[in-house]
Amino acid sequence: MGLNDTPSAERVHIGFFGRRNAGKSSVVNAVTGQQLSLVSDVAGTTTDPVYKAMELLPVGPVVVIDTAGFDDEGMLGEMRVKSTANAMNRTDCAVLVTDSTAGIGECEKELIGLFEQKKIPYIIARNIKDESPAADIKTADNEVAVNAKTGEGIYELKERIASIAKLPENDLRIIGDKLKRNDLVVLVVPIDESAPKGRLILPQQQTIRDILDSDACAVVVKDTELGDTLAALGKKPALVITDSQAFASANKQTPDDIILTSFSILMARYKGFLDTAVDGAVAIDSLKDGDKVLISEGCTHHRQCNDIGTVKMPNWLRKHTGKDIEVCFTSGREFPDDLSPYALVVHCGGCMLTPREMTYRMKCAVDQGVPFTNYGVAIAYMTGILKRSVQIFPHLYEKL
Repeated sequence: MGLNDTPSAERVHIGFFGRRNAGKSSVVNAVTGQQLSLVSDVAGTTTDPVYKAMELLPVGPVVVIDTAGFDDEGMLGEMRVKSTANAMNRTDCAVLVTDSTAGIGECEKELIGLFEQKKIPYIIARNIKDESPAADIKTADNEVAVNAKTGEGIYELKERIASIAKLPENDLRIIGDKLKRNDLVVLVVPIDESAPKGRLILPQQQTIRDILDSDACAVVVKDTELGDTLAALGKKPALVITDSQAFASANKQTPDDIILTSFSILMARYKGFLDTAVDGAVAIDSLKDGDKVLISEGCTHHRQCNDIGTVKMPNWLRKHTGKDIEVCFTSGREFPDDLSPYALVVHCGGCMLTPREMTYRMKCAVDQGVPFTNYGVAIAYMTGILKRSVQIFPHLYEKL
């Protein structure tokens, strides 16, 4: 996989923030060496966050985020400010762009407060709007004087960004740490109307790579071929990993002495919220008539007629609980700050979201006392096989 193929969820997200007309877009364009953002002397030219996946040396694969002015006004301005604040939830490091002649005002202080609250490392870029030399600007330890027009100070800014631009520490593996050399793992991948043509989805690709990194062997089969494949193998597999939608079928075809789990359960572990997801799934049984359930996906894609999020999951929830529940949906970067109207949040595996944003969404729910789970854990619970599917994680197995 080349740098251009690195998934957005595995890239460092660098956010540029500041008040209107501070020169954010000019600095972004200078740092990236591209006309990434529209530049104008009119305050508020950038109306919504602009996201660009690229390679930025010396950092490597990144997503650059150019945001709207944090001092925007009016009803539309309030929406832009909220959108800018939400962009912080997926920001791994921040650049606060200020007008070199204006200094740090209330707007900048508010942004710095949010960076510190969300534990986002940041650097302040004091942007010179004329052609004055950057060397004339006195800077503090976490400041760099730059001139987006002449390029002066941009190299230093990129070096400083590289020194703080790191993904949150995550020493978790998807499954590789549970495998031994030469272990055999069978992956169950349904090929139906919802499967992308000619390729595997990201969690399947990542799991295969993690297995290979452990010097183990991955065998990929369709759900209709699982039973015959298990019978034909020369040795017993260490485990079977299935797509959540094929959980019931895979459970029937997999002998009890073989560990069975799902891609979605492993992604919840990889993103750091499996324990929360298991507790959230158990809360499904507490749903009552009239309760609202939020089903949220981290990506946007073309909906199929039998889509798992908008069709299958609501049907499974209603059938399992026997309750008349109301289901709401969000996708992509849309996720409500206020989760109090909901009795449960069911999220996708989050493969397209950064660890920071997935943690943020989970913590939003936990802090507001709203159970939070994901597709695979919820499906395993509703089909009665959650205990079996977390057998590979003893502390959860014992809890259930």
